[in-house]
Amino acid sequence: MLHPVVLHHIVNTLQWPGLRPLQEAAVAPLLAGSDALLLAPTAGGKTEAATFPILSRMAAENWQGTSVLYLCPLKALLNNLTPRLATYTGWLGRQAAVWHGDVPESRRARIRRERPDVLLTTPESLEAMLVSVRTDHRGFFSGVRAVIVDEVHAFAGDDRGWHLLAVLERLRRLVAAERAPAAPATPPAEAAGAAELQVIGLSATVGNPGELLRWLQGSGAGRRPAQVVAPDLPAVRPPQALSPAPPAGEIELDYVGSVTNAAKVLAALHRGEKRLVFCDSKKTVEELGQALRGLGVTTFLSHASLSAEERRRSEEAFTEARDCVIVATSTLELGIDVGDLDRVVQINAPTTVASFLQRLGRTGRRAGTTRNCLFLTLTESALVQAAGLLSLWGSGWVEPVVAPPEPRHIVAQQLLAYCLQENRIGDRTWVDEWNGLAPFDRSAEPIVRHLVRAGYLDSDGGMLFVGPEAERRFGHRHFSELTAVFTAAPEFTVLHGRDEIGRTDPVLLTDPVEGPRLLLLAGRSWRVTHIDWKRRRCFVEPAAGGGRARWLTYGDGGMSFELARAMRDALLGADPPVPLTRRAADRLETVRDNHLNVVHQGGTMIVRTEDLTDVRWWTWAGERANRTLVASLGDLADPLQTPNAAYLRLRTDVTSAVWKASTADLASRLCLPQVTDEALAGLKFNTALPPRLAEATLATRLADLPAATAVLREPVRFTALGA
Repeated sequence: MLHPVVLHHIVNTLQWPGLRPLQEAAVAPLLAGSDALLLAPTAGGKTEAATFPILSRMAAENWQGTSVLYLCPLKALLNNLTPRLATYTGWLGRQAAVWHGDVPESRRARIRRERPDVLLTTPESLEAMLVSVRTDHRGFFSGVRAVIVDEVHAFAGDDRGWHLLAVLERLRRLVAAERAPAAPATPPAEAAGAAELQVIGLSATVGNPGELLRWLQGSGAGRRPAQVVAPDLPAVRPPQALSPAPPAGEIELDYVGSVTNAAKVLAALHRGEKRLVFCDSKKTVEELGQALRGLGVTTFLSHASLSAEERRRSEEAFTEARDCVIVATSTLELGIDVGDLDRVVQINAPTTVASFLQRLGRTGRRAGTTRNCLFLTLTESALVQAAGLLSLWGSGWVEPVVAPPEPRHIVAQQLLAYCLQENRIGDRTWVDEWNGLAPFDRSAEPIVRHLVRAGYLDSDGGMLFVGPEAERRFGHRHFSELTAVFTAAPEFTVLHGRDEIGRTDPVLLTDPVEGPRLLLLAGRSWRVTHIDWKRRRCFVEPAAGGGRARWLTYGDGGMSFELARAMRDALLGADPPVPLTRRAADRLETVRDNHLNVVHQGGTMIVRTEDLTDVRWWTWAGERANRTLVASLGDLADPLQTPNAAYLRLRTDVTSAVWKASTADLASRLCLPQVTDEALAGLKFNTALPPRLAEATLATRLADLPAATAVLREPVRFTALGA
């Protein structure tokens, strides 16, 4: 069914004996023009599964101009994929090109002139092209027929997903408007509406593939044919249907107690092999990298606060080396090719099963090898979390990917961006530009009125255009801040001579210190020689040791209800279906003994200390549910607390009788959590919303009403420590 030229090169150039199951299953629906979600483990051939049929359509139907967009969440992933896609398009005498923030202007100018058949980019760069005065966006994008979204789960779980959907709806309108004059037979309503773009998502395992595909279709959901293609993956089961199942792969759980001990284990194990070590904080990456180098291990680092050049050098060197370690955050979790890995090591535990599956999938790619992961936990809490996570994974459960609710701030951003794109839009007709996709529909009228009142938009003669407040807040550097959905933490650029090493938290430059000010970055210590406060730069020179690492992070909602409950099960004696080292098994038993008073299979526990100075409700419900419960309990809860995933603090004089009377109907009157100014500052474009709407948006995202309701329906046991 594939185009003869594509088929010829698969057989003769790639010398493949056949297609993988996913690639074979994807051919028919994609050639037929269906929207699709292609699911397979990492390195499952998803890129080829999407591109071979789409290139076949391109050749058979003689698509012209830039007809395919390939969207990725990371610039590094785009850089990694471009040579492959350039090869495949070259088979047909076509071209592929990459466009993102690091691509120089000279190359962008060439892309504008030559208009490659396949453009690899990010949603943010796509929007920047739509609003740029240098790009003829109508001419450039008029021929787009298909959009491939790689690692779609990485978009869908946060606001970048809403931004992606909104930009694709604007693209549909643009393409439809440009096609209409050339197709006079097209009914006027259809010509003025959305174009029939084929949308294809690529993803690893998710818990709700059907819902994810409908979400990705945007305004096309229910109107266009769609199919989930996942022949390599078993059905995902809901948590209540879980039953033990022997997992595939070599997984082991260990407890080491410190970064120093983790480095010693890594230095001693699997010598001569290529190892990828995942950490869930940049600080741990830096500390572990320095410790490994101190033990003579060839070590490379990768995280988002290292310069692009530093990351590129590390990833290229790691790809070519053998006996080495690369220590990374989730930047290497996605499909970036770092060569043929032997081992994956996880420091502590990720917060989702889906993330673990991504990391596990980096190994076992060679014939005769097995997927593997060694967990090295540094704390008792991380040990229990890893045990709970592995139990969920071993039972076949994966989190559903759910878009954040009520993205009103993205609606405001889109209205401003669309005004930039078109110069001015009708104050009544703007609602049509997103093809009826909620929440970019008529429900956004209060946001439009606020934007006009606050000066973000000006209104004149029935038209809306960018106002002075938008220019003041977002107008510098050609409105580049308007196309970035997230608020970046303030960081200083660190320079050694003219070479950029990366970025660091300004707190490290202002904290009082005795002696030289030392930073830890790129796995090396540096002495600060000069700070340029105005330009947010600091200059450094190498130091022997003693550097510190720190970065400010915004919360992501915290641990889920399911993982918190799996941790409770681990404390109650449930072992994960993987081998535990002797020290991990011994420490887990110790932790269980120390938590006998705070876990119970039959419900939740309210535990008071003997001196009555501390009362905790051990819900094991996750952070968002516990925030919801604190807000709903009113003066029964300690107001000066930040709830964690396991418990929340109550007023010290709460008795069983008071509790029963106060919570009898609480499930029917749950409240959203309180929003602090600091938390609101992390919601980009919050100033473009009415204050109450901004607070309501964030409060909704901090809450978990279903989990809080489930907890309130469970029996509660009162006890005292030592009882």
